[in-house]
Amino acid sequence: MQSESSGAGLRAKATTRSRTRIVAGALAAATAVGLTVGAVAPAHAAPPVGKQKIAEVNLVTVNDFHGRIEQSGAAGGIAALARAVDEIRRGSADTVFAAAGDMIGASTFTSFIQQDVPTIEGLNEAGLDVSAVGNHEFDKGFADLTDRVMPLAEWQYLGANVYNAGTDDPALPEYWVKQFKDVSIGFVGAVTDELPSLVSPAGIEQIDVGSPVEAANRVADQLSDGDPANGEADVVVMLVHEGAATTSIESAIDPQSPFGDIVLNANDNIDAIVSGHTHLAYNHMIDGRPVISSGQYGERFSNMVIQYDAYADELVSMHNTIYDLAVRDAEGDIVGYAYKDDNTTSKIVDEAVAVAQELGSVELGEATANFGRAVRADPATSTSFPENRGGESTLGNFVADVQLWALNVDGTRSVDITFMNPGGLRADLASGVVTYAEAAAVQPFANTLVSMDLTGAQIKQVLEEQWQPATASRPFLKLGANSAFTYTYDPTAAQGQHITQMWLGGVAIDPAGVYSVGVNSFLASGGDNFFTLDEGLNKSDSGKIDLESMVDYFDTFGTATPDLMQRAVGVHLPGGTSVSAGASVTVNLSSLDFTRDETDADVAVVSSGGVELGSDAIDTAYTPNFDEVGQASVTFTVPAAASGLTTFVVSVPSTGTTSSFTLNVG
Repeated sequence: MQSESSGAGLRAKATTRSRTRIVAGALAAATAVGLTVGAVAPAHAAPPVGKQKIAEVNLVTVNDFHGRIEQSGAAGGIAALARAVDEIRRGSADTVFAAAGDMIGASTFTSFIQQDVPTIEGLNEAGLDVSAVGNHEFDKGFADLTDRVMPLAEWQYLGANVYNAGTDDPALPEYWVKQFKDVSIGFVGAVTDELPSLVSPAGIEQIDVGSPVEAANRVADQLSDGDPANGEADVVVMLVHEGAATTSIESAIDPQSPFGDIVLNANDNIDAIVSGHTHLAYNHMIDGRPVISSGQYGERFSNMVIQYDAYADELVSMHNTIYDLAVRDAEGDIVGYAYKDDNTTSKIVDEAVAVAQELGSVELGEATANFGRAVRADPATSTSFPENRGGESTLGNFVADVQLWALNVDGTRSVDITFMNPGGLRADLASGVVTYAEAAAVQPFANTLVSMDLTGAQIKQVLEEQWQPATASRPFLKLGANSAFTYTYDPTAAQGQHITQMWLGGVAIDPAGVYSVGVNSFLASGGDNFFTLDEGLNKSDSGKIDLESMVDYFDTFGTATPDLMQRAVGVHLPGGTSVSAGASVTVNLSSLDFTRDETDADVAVVSSGGVELGSDAIDTAYTPNFDEVGQASVTFTVPAAASGLTTFVVSVPSTGTTSSFTLNVG
């Protein structure tokens, strides 16, 4: 894919610039504000009448790389990206390579296991010149960024809106200027002002985060005021780790959104906005200014061709193109990559893979029994693994438990409920020693953990969305849930009316109450058609990836044991919920059994007030697509003394599963 935007006759600068460019800057250890590289520009001679002297610069940009150094799917890998940049540089020495943040953090295992050192080395080799800081650069705290990451990185990290706590003093470099023969390109970096809610507060106690656009405007004015003492640049580019919610231009100029605030209020001294954070690829020209993002994970990169008239001392045009690294056939399938791997960078990746394989054998802890994904048939007698993403599994529930623990121990906020999507589980966790590699195989997507506020009614809607739209490839997707959260559903009900009761710690969920819910970043954005999760309020990205959470869990507890209790139970009452005392009632129960080698559910017992009223043997035959394994039909007599709303308890002695349903006894 290529998408293009261009503009000519761009906006005049708000501040009159000196025709003589002397770019300078200094980087102090603690309060550095800028850095200029390259030769000092000579004074411009009087231009011949009617003549132009066009300087052309290639600005290559990426964002949200997240340590995807290996080639996988649409992600071309750092070696192919390095080759792409190198080929552009071979065509023009006047090339600069910049990024809009999140180059590290939320990385896949190969980079994560070495604290993203392979990613930093790969980007060094690729010649990255400058980047805004993203929120994930702060995942391990501000000190880790300044004391470890920045010394390793050969590019300049920028954060003009990051200040020493309680002051207006810059805590990071604010700008960086690249001087070419006839033009200088200045970069102002900023991070989303939601940073404090996206990372652990303890890690950034020493800094404050201000408005990205106010900081960028201030620094752009400095770079445009003709005073070489505070840096000068002919063209100013804002690198900002904030982005549009959708790829539409309307989203980019939404005044109610954080990104719209930036786009609409960036002043005329900012010539282009290179953005990130939302992982989307868009290529807009808004009020004569390019506003772009290249997507995510090194799947794409942009090349903005900047033309500047050195005689007239003015910007002539900026033309941006987004390129895919993957090559697709007519059906959209990936058939290769547009660039060969750079040999030197490939060696960095190969070494990282070798280290990851070695470290992957490191023992994290022990599983006392198998944690398995749900299946629709016996894997031992099937020709391929018969996965059932519609079935409740010990693995899905365990991951939800781990993520609840990880979010709460992180301290960012207290989380009540966690959900895990079945498609995010790509391998079982076998009994015995658990290694890094085995844990990574379970969750290979490097999603971060996100918390949000949902009402009880919204939580019910999330559960209703397990029944997928008619156009979905799978009719039902079973969410793993943490142990304190349980619910019942009627499998025969109409779409949107399945969920009957929900409890947290045994207390009924209040539809109007507000609960803190944790999910991975894929679900948080409405993935797998769980659209309600995209509507959650007060979202906070912990910055901790799912695999890292599992590693920390085993480091803390050492062992893990599957929980055999079902967290969702199907309850269908053919005769309805209004009954008479002494009447005979039949309740059809389902989802009482897991589908792997767990202890079989034996008998379903219905009781009230501690008195057993009826029971039935549980049928554990496999069922396709839905969470219906473990079925029983219990007939019982309503106690003569019962009156009004009466709770009946469902229990399975062999597994410890308990649930309940309510009848209105007249």
